[in-house]
Formats: sequence, C-alpha cells, structure tokens
Amino acid sequence: AVSRGAKTPFLVGDMPFGSYETSAKDALRNAIRFIKEGNMEAIKLEGGTEMEKTIQQITSIGIPVLGHIGLTPQRKSSLGDDAKALQRAGCFAIVMEAIPGPVAAYITKQIQIPTIGIGAGSGTSGQVLVQQDMLGIFDKFVP
Repeated sequence: AVSRGAKTPFLVGDMPFGSYETSAKDALRNAIRFIKEGNMEAIKLEGGTEMEKTIQQITSIGIPVLGHIGLTPQRKSSLGDDAKALQRAGCFAIVMEAIPGPVAAYITKQIQIPTIGIGAGSGTSGQVLVQQDMLGIFDKFVP
C-alpha cells in the first residue's frame, strides 16, 4: 500500500521476525521478494555481529540494507562491535534503538555510515519521530 501511494520517497521494507533469522538463503530469498513484490528500494533487519554474513550476502547482490541494533542487558557491551560489523557487511545506515545517549554518540563517531536514533539521544546522525509519540496517543509513558 505504501509503495502504491508514495511515489518519490526512499522505501525501506522492515523484514519481519522469522523471515531472515533461519538462514542466509532464506534471508536473501525474502529480501529479494521485498524488493520485487513490495516495490521497496531497501530492506531493514535487526541484529549485529551474528547477522554480518547474512547482510553481506544480501548487499553483495545490490540490495541496500539498513541495520538495526538496540540495547539488551546481555549485549550492552557489544553494541560498538555490532555497529562495526554492520558497517563491514555493507549497511548504508544503522538504526540505534533505546541506547543510552552517550553510547549512541560514541558509536556514531566510530563508524562512517549514518546512525538513526530511536530513543538514543541527540548524538546520532538523524532521529526517528514515532507518530504515536508525537501525537501523545501512547499511554504507557511519555517519550
């Protein structure tokens, strides 16, 4: 629906859970479907170092990939490594979600591709503004 209505923006298809984690072959097949059938220009997937080879395979055939990393208690010390792995794999940018501002700013300075923050402070290259947050219709907390 988005690709039918929006004629000029750069469209990134967010690959759903389960469509790329099972194997690099599945990830590649589903990324191609997103580009061909979904009329996307790029795809987005979550993960860090564990997704490096999968992302390399997708980018090697010319599909742009937007990486996505975030804070989990077990992985907070590996976020910088994750960002570097995504850059090495060919991501054109990285979304950083719920990462402490100083950490996000540090990672942004360590890599050469843009970073996009979602609740990651002002030290990223750009910001996501979630419509529900902007309109105040999310009742669990005020971002």
